[in-house]
Order: sequence, then C-alpha cells, then structure tokens
Amino acid sequence: LKNRFNQFLPAAVTAAAAAVPQDEAEGIGQFLSAKARKAYFTAPSHKRRIMMSSMLSKDLRAKYSVRSVPIRRDDEVMIVRGQYHDREGKVTQVYRKKFRIHIERVTRDKANGQTVPIGIHPSKVIITKLKLDKDRKALLERKGGKDKKGKYSDKDVNA
Repeated sequence: LKNRFNQFLPAAVTAAAAAVPQDEAEGIGQFLSAKARKAYFTAPSHKRRIMMSSMLSKDLRAKYSVRSVPIRRDDEVMIVRGQYHDREGKVTQVYRKKFRIHIERVTRDKANGQTVPIGIHPSKVIITKLKLDKDRKALLERKGGKDKKGKYSDKDVNA
C-alpha cells in the first residue's frame, strides 16, 4: 500500500495492509467510506427517493409482504426514535434535498412566535397507513410478488 495516504494511517493499519494481497488492497487507501459518503450526499433526486424509504408497520408488512417502501406525502407515520417518538401524523412534505420529512403537528415555535416543522429522517418512522394510487399499488405488487418469498412453503415446514 504505497500511496500518499500512508503518512496519515496508523502503523497497525499499514502493517495489516502489507499482509493483504495487492488486488484486495486497492480500496484500503481510501479514507473509510469516502466514496460511499460522496455518493450519498451528491445523489440525484430520483435516487434520494429510494434512499428515503421507511419500514411498514407489522400489519401492513403482513398484508403486502413488503418490508419497506419509499415514503411520500399523505402517508400516515409513527415516529419510533428520538425526542418526538410515539407521535403519529400525516406526512406533509418529503424534503429530498435535506433527506428529511415533515409531519403534521411535529413543530416547534421560534423566538418570534413563528411555527416551523421539525425535519425527521425517514428511517426513524414506520408507515402505519399508505396513500395508495395505481403506481403505488403496482410497486407493492412488484415488490411483494408471491405471498411467501422464503425457501420453503407451508407444506415443507409441516412435513
């Protein structure tokens, strides 16, 4: 691993890198996950939509055989992490530029008395009610496919 980053890496890392075959050592010079971070923060809007997916509640997951879907306006969600956890509400805005969603009644008051929405990351909410249109139904049909996605059917398990 002979490159310009060696001076910044601890001796243990360079020693470990020396033991790795050359074809596997290509990515070690990159600082941690710099490329992944760059891809995340410079992603275009159509990719951010997919990144901003949320889990479905247990009953929706059982109904559609789908674990998560991209979040959209008018979905009803429940916050499960952070200061505002256990609050439910309807999504009023999906703010792709900031990777956040705004939810009804999740707001704070500014010093001048103005009310502003709090941005919540979509991974910290679960969808309790879906806004369904023909495109969303097609997506669920595609993702869910057959009811059972596992290796074995009920007959195999009972036998």
